[in-house]
Amino acid sequence: MSAEHDVVSGAVWDQFCDTLKRAGQQILRPEAASSPLDRAEGWRYLTRLLRIGLEMHLEFADPDFPGFFLPSHETGKIGADNPDNLYAFAKVKGDNDYVIRGNRGTVSYLSIGTQKGGYETDGKMEPTGFIDVKDLQLDADGNFEVRVSRHKPAHGNWLPMESASNAVIVRQTFLDRKSESPAILAISRDGSDAQPAPLSAERLAAGLANTARFVEGTATVFANWAQGYLPNENKLPPADQAVCQATGGDPNIFYYHAAWKLAPDEALVIRIPRIPDCRFWNLQINNWWMESLDYRYHDIHVNKHSARIAADGSCTIVLSHRDPGVANWLETAGHERGTMCMRWVGASEHVHPSTRLVKHDQLGPLLAGALAA
Repeated sequence: MSAEHDVVSGAVWDQFCDTLKRAGQQILRPEAASSPLDRAEGWRYLTRLLRIGLEMHLEFADPDFPGFFLPSHETGKIGADNPDNLYAFAKVKGDNDYVIRGNRGTVSYLSIGTQKGGYETDGKMEPTGFIDVKDLQLDADGNFEVRVSRHKPAHGNWLPMESASNAVIVRQTFLDRKSESPAILAISRDGSDAQPAPLSAERLAAGLANTARFVEGTATVFANWAQGYLPNENKLPPADQAVCQATGGDPNIFYYHAAWKLAPDEALVIRIPRIPDCRFWNLQINNWWMESLDYRYHDIHVNKHSARIAADGSCTIVLSHRDPGVANWLETAGHERGTMCMRWVGASEHVHPSTRLVKHDQLGPLLAGALAA
């Protein structure tokens, strides 16, 4: 049948809903967290993926008329979203040339990359180009232009693409959101002043199909990740960096991922023996679905700016259900299970953390006052 027939008959909507229904199986996986809170967050997670997917594949889907939107934020989260980040995403096409214009702002870290693939197709978002803020040519007021193309321009900032490139991802990382100003960015196709055509049946059908596949594909990718962390529960080993990069990671970042599980009377002590020279680091607590816990209302992460460092240069972080009265306490926010993520950005070395599961009432003697609040 044609797209026009499916749109007019309603078949396109039935297919869309059928795929969304199938995505729910990822929430019901046998190894997944299954408390009422975790299940409620799981179903909400799918609705959040749906909102993001509709932005990505319907509202901002035309690579001839791109625009930046937020692919992760306070109420829409994917794959251990960084609470210190402001993300932006735009759909592009490798056959086109684009220009990104903006102002640097004062945010601590800024990177822009191109990618190919997608969670709705092959489960990957592989990098095809990258530019770091430290390499950007700026004017005296912090303004810049970046050419996005397959062929390097004669001069100026260049973000490479490949013929298969289909997205631009921007990461802005704050040390302290209250004192830093984000960059201001806009993207446009270069060399075209055409206007977009009205919505067609073909575009609507493709947009709904890609959105539903995005919801199912994204939920599947990160459900698989969470399951893979179970053998190292309550530890925090280095992640497979190649896998992280193939699913959209920043090449300047070294990642750690793990699952955690705490009884009501337990706490997890995470110790970083020293903090290397780096542009940024943080550690965050996520739910089972790899969504950062609600950082608007709970202390669920520490970073290079906020962490309390001991006299010997180490950093000890405590995850527990109730406040132990020490610095660097991270809240479980009502969860008994979840995942967590640590990242070094531009670090001179990757210092691995150690973990120790203890009874909550053992924290005082164990920490021996080193973290007194």
